Amino acid sequence: MSKGADVGLIGLAVMGRNLVLNMSDHGFRVAVYNRTTSRVDAFLADEASGREITGAHTLEALVEQLETPRVIMLMVKAGKPVDATIDALLPLLNRGDILIDGGNSHYDDTARRVEKLHQRGMHFVGAGVSGGEIGARFGPSIMPGGDERAWSRIKPILQAIAAKVPDGSPCCEWLGPQGAGHFVKMVHNGIEYGDMQLISEAYDLMKRGLGMSNEAIGDVFARWNEGVLDSYLIQITADILRYRDEQGVPVLDIILDSAGQKGTGKWTAVAALEKGSPLTLIGEAVFARFLSSLKEERVEASRLFPAERTKLDGDPVELIDDLRQALYAAKIVSYAQGYMLLKDQSEEQAWDLDYGTVATLWRAGCIIRAAFLDRIREAYAEEPDLPNLLAAPYFKDQITHALPSWRRLVAAGVHLGIPLPAMSSALAFFDGWRSERLPANLLQAQRDYFGAHTYERIDQPRGDFFHTDWTGEGGDVTAGTYNA
Repeated sequence: MSKGADVGLIGLAVMGRNLVLNMSDHGFRVAVYNRTTSRVDAFLADEASGREITGAHTLEALVEQLETPRVIMLMVKAGKPVDATIDALLPLLNRGDILIDGGNSHYDDTARRVEKLHQRGMHFVGAGVSGGEIGARFGPSIMPGGDERAWSRIKPILQAIAAKVPDGSPCCEWLGPQGAGHFVKMVHNGIEYGDMQLISEAYDLMKRGLGMSNEAIGDVFARWNEGVLDSYLIQITADILRYRDEQGVPVLDIILDSAGQKGTGKWTAVAALEKGSPLTLIGEAVFARFLSSLKEERVEASRLFPAERTKLDGDPVELIDDLRQALYAAKIVSYAQGYMLLKDQSEEQAWDLDYGTVATLWRAGCIIRAAFLDRIREAYAEEPDLPNLLAAPYFKDQITHALPSWRRLVAAGVHLGIPLPAMSSALAFFDGWRSERLPANLLQAQRDYFGAHTYERIDQPRGDFFHTDWTGEGGDVTAGTYNA
């Protein structure tokens, strides 16, 4: 016999309450709980008034309101609060019940929780949710993974509330076991860090290098949003640049240039380091935020080392077109690097990620949604085992066309002293990736010289290792070879 609610949700901050309203819009009955119970009462009296949304002041009361097998979505702070909530719920649940973590949890935590609930006959799903408060309210991108036995029960709910691409397909599909959903969400956020840094560098070049007004720069971004750079982040950048407060002051100009972060970009960089995946652009985007936080130190350094030049030379129209092409090329590298990490993790964990599906999930609803994600989906549809996104014909052509502009822009930034950590690291990565031979042979010789770490030879099979007694005093003993 039905007990009422189709789904329960715990955590009524902005994302949680908007997801509840979204579920209600799609005909689902929702029961809600928040540790601060006054939020429950306020929500029921305000946005939830007149809807099939019920409240609970205790977890016991929440569980009692749910149909079985129960579905409960957690929208609480990542880390210990998630574990504390799970531990409080477990004594109240039965075999077959399902918990969904919709927060920004670390993928290793999700894998641990999947196993913990599996041992109790319950199901745990880590579902990354992207789109911010507007996405949560009207259709986010949702990236679920974990215990697949839960998918048939929760699929109608999650796909109903997810964003839809133009053909009606939901931006929500099952991704894989363990922490696959939260890993994909983490990489999404890493790419988001890269995109935001690239856009900020383009803004900086126009603002400082060309002396353009905010409105003029906003007009440039608006034009770019009508072409291959069409994306949510480009769109909102145009809006931000044009926005003025009640006194007519450009709000962007009074915002302190010290960036915050919640950690998912750093997690992406750490995961790349752990797996030996060269996510140079995303790493630089994370470090750029760290550098921005040194505001007082930077102010003092600007007095010690004043700028030698202040403006870019050349035709502004041509420079802006170079900038557009450089931005697009670097953006392609950002996504290519993100997909490299997805591939490394998927192969290591035997997740069998569908990379085209990942692109579709990011096509609408999420922060990095962009028109060119269709090109990524098409690339993997044509070649599912594509070794690198940059090798796909479309992206190869785009990079080849943009390369002269990209080089000119990076050189101009260096010449002027305007830092371009993401744009320049993307170019350096590309040049390294396309180089048949790199100076790593010297690195290996140095390692063998001082540590007897051995090396491979170009005239011998891969996997055979050699050592040279460089000084005549080292002997034949080696340290062996390994990758830490």
